[in-house]
Amino acid sequence: MAISEYLKSLRSVVGTRLLFLPGVTAVVFDDAGRVLLGRRSDDGSWGLIAGVMDPGEQPAETVVREVFEETAVHVVPERITGVFTQPPNTYPNGDRTEYVDISFRCRAVGGEARVNDDESLEVGWFALDELPPIGDLTRRRIDWAQLPGPAASFLS
Repeated sequence: MAISEYLKSLRSVVGTRLLFLPGVTAVVFDDAGRVLLGRRSDDGSWGLIAGVMDPGEQPAETVVREVFEETAVHVVPERITGVFTQPPNTYPNGDRTEYVDISFRCRAVGGEARVNDDESLEVGWFALDELPPIGDLTRRRIDWAQLPGPAASFLS
């Protein structure tokens, strides 16, 4: 999995200990109403495109950067759909994280979906009634992004 120079420097000091990090998740829709998913290279699961903010980066900038880096798709963030702290996670390499995540509904405006880095095994557009197996939180984020209006969802 790709890791920023900032995170590499932190990991060199703290090792695999828990890091509390700011992250973003993109729920990207194309003009046909399909959602963009990637199959992760670390565990093979399907999910939304997500990533960690770099110092000095705004959340909306991060979501645009992450989607392009991972899928070669250009997006415009339309609104925030959720803000919450995710449960702690341990990656296959032992690194432990806990993310404060900002989920965005995004609209695809260009590019062609393809694997664009080493974080995904495959990427693609899926009709909402033909999704591959996804986790409950991924399903919730997709549902939130389909709700009308500007309101965001918050877990408690």
